[in-house]
Amino acid sequence: MQKFSDKVALVTGSGRGIGRSIALKLASEGADIVVNFFRNREPAEQTADEIRALGRRALVVKANVGELDQLERLFDATVEQFGGLDILVHNAASGYNRPAMQQKPRGWEWTMNINARSLLFEAQHAAPLMRERGGGTIIALSSLGSVRVLPDYVVVGASKAAIESLVRYLAVELAPDNINVNAVAPGVVQTEALERFAAYREANDGEQDVLAKLAEATPTGRLATTEEVAELVAFLCTPAAKMICGQTIVMDGGQSLVWGQSG
Repeated sequence: MQKFSDKVALVTGSGRGIGRSIALKLASEGADIVVNFFRNREPAEQTADEIRALGRRALVVKANVGELDQLERLFDATVEQFGGLDILVHNAASGYNRPAMQQKPRGWEWTMNINARSLLFEAQHAAPLMRERGGGTIIALSSLGSVRVLPDYVVVGASKAAIESLVRYLAVELAPDNINVNAVAPGVVQTEALERFAAYREANDGEQDVLAKLAEATPTGRLATTEEVAELVAFLCTPAAKMICGQTIVMDGGQSLVWGQSG
C-alpha cells in the first residue's frame, strides 16, 4: 500500500523546482495534490498532468499566498474539490535580493508576506481541516540564509528565520491535535531561483562554474537534488517521523559545517 493513499496534499509554489518535485513525490506515494502557482500557469499545468499520469487527482489553483483573500480562496478550492486536507507543504517563496542598506519597505512587506506571514495563516486554514481527519502534517521550506549571512539575502533570510520560529510555535500548539509541524532547510539546490542572485549570475558570466565549486567544497562532493529534498519532506509526512516535532532539518551535504571553505 502506498504511504499516502487517500491523502490530500497542498503544495504551495509547486509548478517548478523543489515544489514540483515534492508534489510529484507525494503523488507517487498515493496523495492527491493541489498544485499552487502565482505567475506562470504552464509549468503548474504540466506538473498536474504528471500527477494525473501517476493515477492521482490534481487541482491547479492560482493564488498569491501573500494576499490573505487569495490564500482563503486557495483553501476554499481545496475543500470544494477534495473535501479536506492532510498535508500542507509551505514552499512558495519570493524576495527582493539586494543589500540591507538598499532595501525598501515594499520589498520587505512583499517578501515577508509571501514567505513568512502566509505560513501562519495557511496553518490557521489547514489545522481545522486536519483535525476533522484525525491529524495531519505541515512542512515549511526554509534555507541556510535563516542563520547564515548570504549576499543580498537580508530580507529573504529574515523571512526564513521567521518561518523557523513559526514552525516551533505551531508545532507546540498543534501537537495535541496530532498535527506535526517541521521545516526543511536545503543547501544550494540547482533551480531557476538561483538566477535571481547577482553573485551567481556574475560568476557564471565570468565563466566560473559556481555550482561545481560549491559541490567540491561540500563534504559529500555534490549538491542535493530537488528529488532528494522531496524524499525528506515525504519522510517527515509519515508516522515514522512523528517524534520529530518543531525541528528544522538541514539538508546540505555538510556544506554549512565547513562554510568558510566554500565561500
